[in-house]
Amino acid sequence: MSARNILVTSALPYANGPLHLGHMVEAIQTDVWVRFQKHRGNQCMYVCADDAHGTAIMLKAEQQGITPEQQIANIKAEHEKDYQGFNIGFDNFHSTHSEENQHYSNLIYERLKANGHIASRNITQAYDPEKNLFLADRYIKGTCPKCNADDQYGDNCEKCGATYSPAELKNPKSVISGATPIEKESEHFFFKLPEFEAFLKDWTRAGHLQNEVANKLAEWLDSGLQEWDISRDAPYFGFEIPGEPGKYFYVWLDAPVGYMASFKNLCERRDDLDFDTYWGKDSTAELYHFIGKDIVNFHALFWPAMLTSAGFRTPTGVNVHGFVTVDGEKMSKSRGTFINAASYLEHLDADYLRYYFASKLTAKVDDIDLNLEDFVQKVNSDLVGKLVNLASRTAKFVQKAGGTLATDIHNPELWQQFVDAQTSIAEAYENREFAKAMREIMALADAANEYLAAQAPWTLAKDEANAEQVLAICSQGINMFRALMVFLKPVVPALTERAEAFLGETLHWQDDIEFKTGVAINPFKALMGRVDQKQIDAMKATNQVALDAMQPPATSSADSDSSDSDFEPIAETINFDDFAKVDLRIAKIVKADHVKGANKLLQLTLDAGEGHTRNVFSGIKSAYQPEDLEGKLTVLVANLAPRKMKFGISEGMVLAAGPGGKDIYLLEPHSGAVPGQRVM
Repeated sequence: MSARNILVTSALPYANGPLHLGHMVEAIQTDVWVRFQKHRGNQCMYVCADDAHGTAIMLKAEQQGITPEQQIANIKAEHEKDYQGFNIGFDNFHSTHSEENQHYSNLIYERLKANGHIASRNITQAYDPEKNLFLADRYIKGTCPKCNADDQYGDNCEKCGATYSPAELKNPKSVISGATPIEKESEHFFFKLPEFEAFLKDWTRAGHLQNEVANKLAEWLDSGLQEWDISRDAPYFGFEIPGEPGKYFYVWLDAPVGYMASFKNLCERRDDLDFDTYWGKDSTAELYHFIGKDIVNFHALFWPAMLTSAGFRTPTGVNVHGFVTVDGEKMSKSRGTFINAASYLEHLDADYLRYYFASKLTAKVDDIDLNLEDFVQKVNSDLVGKLVNLASRTAKFVQKAGGTLATDIHNPELWQQFVDAQTSIAEAYENREFAKAMREIMALADAANEYLAAQAPWTLAKDEANAEQVLAICSQGINMFRALMVFLKPVVPALTERAEAFLGETLHWQDDIEFKTGVAINPFKALMGRVDQKQIDAMKATNQVALDAMQPPATSSADSDSSDSDFEPIAETINFDDFAKVDLRIAKIVKADHVKGANKLLQLTLDAGEGHTRNVFSGIKSAYQPEDLEGKLTVLVANLAPRKMKFGISEGMVLAAGPGGKDIYLLEPHSGAVPGQRVM
């Protein structure tokens, strides 16, 4: 079979915050599929980029007192570090704020315009007269015109479910400045999407999409397509539309073009790649996008229509996955189910999550639940108990016999099960049925361990006369472990590297997997440890600190009047044993300093009566000057797991109240309390 030429992308993470485990399920799904293709000898490249344009990034940078360019550079470095931590093997990770992306965005727009697929007309929008900025619906809040619920966004009410226009909202306010929006007219540019209705009805039913996705798109197509607004007014961080001063491409126009830009950037650094071979209209290469179900319309309607008009090829497939829930709950910062990638990596092996997600992923659009109790059980049972244990139980007997495998297969019938399974496992990987592949692989692991238990080489080894038989049994065990690692290599790359060091070879997918005889193996070293609940607890604690540091600043004075509607509901009831786990101590602030490069943090040196000081980073800079804190007493969460931050180690958390910004109030005990006393 000749090698295939495949280009793969996953959705571009937005450059205004850290990656979370919702991002990682997509990156892991894509990376496993790409690694499988490379494992089989196909030329398969995986490119991605940060989505670096839009009002949100402009405002985020302004809030932090830096330029948008600095903002996206900082976030890109964080994203790349997290992706690397999860062993995501990009061939290139770029940015939509690039020369390549501006070139192709301009080129596609100019071709759309030349083909008569761009319209322009004046529209009226909400406008912030203080910020001099047109407001998207999410930047307007007010009272629902249907049920009178306060603090609702400009397009829908979360309380009664009503939809409406910002003009219908009662007492509307700009989320950005607190000003009352006015209506203002402006010229906008539109992509004539309805002209592609016939093409899209054919394309969405031509095998490029999962059936459930095609069915959903059919509902939209049957209800009639609307022209798509592709422009935004200055001020806006993005690319100015050619020939239209003060008008910028809407972020979702140039975001998917970022796939082309990232690949073009890779082509410029590699002599063996040609851009048109993969993106040209007559390309025979395979092109796949992996995305979440929330952005299907952009990738399966707007994007193929734009590509077709502009003279480029359309995707071979758009592979859509569902959302991630944690312990059955939507990812939520307030509930602690919003888990950052960095928080996970600080305490847990990336291969744990890669395997867990793979064991859940199918070719359908179903949501995936990260049940942390199930996560611990599955990793410990499958990866450690069945897989790693198979090698550890047999390697010592091979080493005792000289470290070289036997020259014969002890149980050919059992080995044939591994050979026969290879085809169905490969088909499952190819079709993105990773859960099915993991089930088949673990069924083989069960068979291998049952064989080992029945043969009991540890019992046979007690009689030296059985030495040859023991070696044959354990050599088969090593070969079955080797085969399992070949099958799992796309899923657990770090574990595979350690297994390859033990086996003394680089593992490759073969049409008929080979039984190794008469070859030496290296002394066995621990390949993977069990997950402990303490690691999960520490990860949650670290993550909560990270979430607390991400809390937005206080709203403007126009939004900050206290009322009963502003009261934050009391959290779910806990029992006394849960509360007793938190060790609160009186601490004295010995020293307080600014943190270089941090916009919200102060560095506190605390005396908690331990005979030494602690270092704590606290997000209270907006409310306190360091010199005003020194000598004060406060309350410390003393048994919180230390958290490694880029500024150093934070060894606890001080308690404060308030909505944020200047309205933060550090808890201070009455006089008489001394450092080290427990808060009862």
